[in-house]
Amino acid sequence: MQYLLKSTALAGLTAAALSFGAAGAAHAEDIGAHDGLNATYWIQNSVEYKANASALYQLAMLRLDQALADKSWTAALEQTGDYQSKPPAVILDIDETVLDNSPYQAWIVEKDKYYSSKTWAPFVESQTSRVIPGSVEFTKYAKSKGVKVIYVSNRKAPGEDATRANLKKFGYPVDEDTDVVLLRGEKDEWKSSNKTPRREHVAASYRILLQLGDNLGDFTDENVKGSPSERLGTFEKYQAMWGKQWIMFANPTYGSWEGAAINNNWKASGSEKRAMKHAIMDEWEGPK
Repeated sequence: MQYLLKSTALAGLTAAALSFGAAGAAHAEDIGAHDGLNATYWIQNSVEYKANASALYQLAMLRLDQALADKSWTAALEQTGDYQSKPPAVILDIDETVLDNSPYQAWIVEKDKYYSSKTWAPFVESQTSRVIPGSVEFTKYAKSKGVKVIYVSNRKAPGEDATRANLKKFGYPVDEDTDVVLLRGEKDEWKSSNKTPRREHVAASYRILLQLGDNLGDFTDENVKGSPSERLGTFEKYQAMWGKQWIMFANPTYGSWEGAAINNNWKASGSEKRAMKHAIMDEWEGPK
């Protein structure tokens, strides 16, 4: 009797698995390939990504303490003159450094779309960006040490109210008496995506202890739109700053790294972009 019950149960599970497998296969046929699938899944669901981001923010806390103890320490190439006596500040990028926008990236994947300002702006207004692991704790730690927390982002100026609200919803320090959310286009000289003018603006009033971001342009505008080899040269030029004054977060979903791979030809088709990426990769010869 016990054997019959087990056999019946096993048969039921097998039938269910086969049914699920058939339904899954049918559904899989309806899902097209999208270049952003693996990267977006990794950001949203992998513990590896969460552990990596958390570790980097732990490192940032250690570096912050070191920077506070060393009056000569600055993270900004734009910092000049007698900056040692200025009050301390940290500069953080927002998207994929502080706020996680993977729901927007997932929408792009599911709908087989690509980034567009026409869809990005409504997403910003929805205030549904999430928290990058470790980011709230770091910003609160910096504030507790008397360090001004300043966000320099290429989100556009019309989205500032929604951005500030999204940040405050999670408890990020956002001053009301000082503009600490510096977005693209707030001033005429800030219309470009280049962040140098905004870093200069911050450096005029503060000693910048750390810069945190997910893109080369969050640290320097040198060769941001250059070729892969030019960008590598910039990386090597500032080798001593990575992991010390500059903390870089992983973002495989988008960035200037992709522009470099496709000669910044964003109007190219998906297959053309993939062909350019294939052409630039170094590949193993394979087994002999």
